[in-house]
Amino acid sequence: MASASAVKKIRKKKVFPTDDEVAEAMAEYTFNLSKKFCEERDYFTVVISGGDLTFWLRKLLDAKYDDKIEWSKWHIFWVDERVVPLDDEDSNYKQALDRFLSDPKVSIPTGNIYTIDKDCAALGDAKGAAILYEECIKNLVNQNIIRTYKSSGFPQFDLQLLGMGPDGHMASLFPGRFQINEKASLVTYITNSTTKPPPKRITFTLPVINCASYNLMAVCGEAQADAV
Repeated sequence: MASASAVKKIRKKKVFPTDDEVAEAMAEYTFNLSKKFCEERDYFTVVISGGDLTFWLRKLLDAKYDDKIEWSKWHIFWVDERVVPLDDEDSNYKQALDRFLSDPKVSIPTGNIYTIDKDCAALGDAKGAAILYEECIKNLVNQNIIRTYKSSGFPQFDLQLLGMGPDGHMASLFPGRFQINEKASLVTYITNSTTKPPPKRITFTLPVINCASYNLMAVCGEAQADAV
């Protein structure tokens, strides 16, 4: 893997009066990119996070999108995950499954939904989960399902949907922690997230996050206002 290099992208900020309008805008943005990538390359690689974002994704189930989204071409990943059993209420996967992925309209093949390793999750093995998730991504790069960023060789996901915590953390990259400076690995891990439980997590590294073709960060509420 080549060393990380700066990724310059155009940044835009939009402010909406309500959470519902944020969800509407995010759904439309995601729909348009789904159409673009499914037409261009037959795959749409989407990275999601936890929190309210999985509620907002339900806007894609509105009638106006019926039969217009090629769900079978979607590939779903998590920018970070709590290392807990996959059926635990704290699991980002479990939250996404309950709120969005299990809906009959969302016909994404089970094999296109990439969770952390089930055994590592059950054992609380954060290091093992990070290693295996990185291997999974590399295998999908070799299969040309995930593209790579030309100048760095890092994976280039089509769309990343992110949130932000009140302390300014995104994914599980917390301010002041060494993981935020990791530039060699695709996935790293944390075992003592005392800022916000559960303590064991895996997370994409900053170079991977920065290399996505499109990044959308949706932030709502007064608690996050200062961080934004």
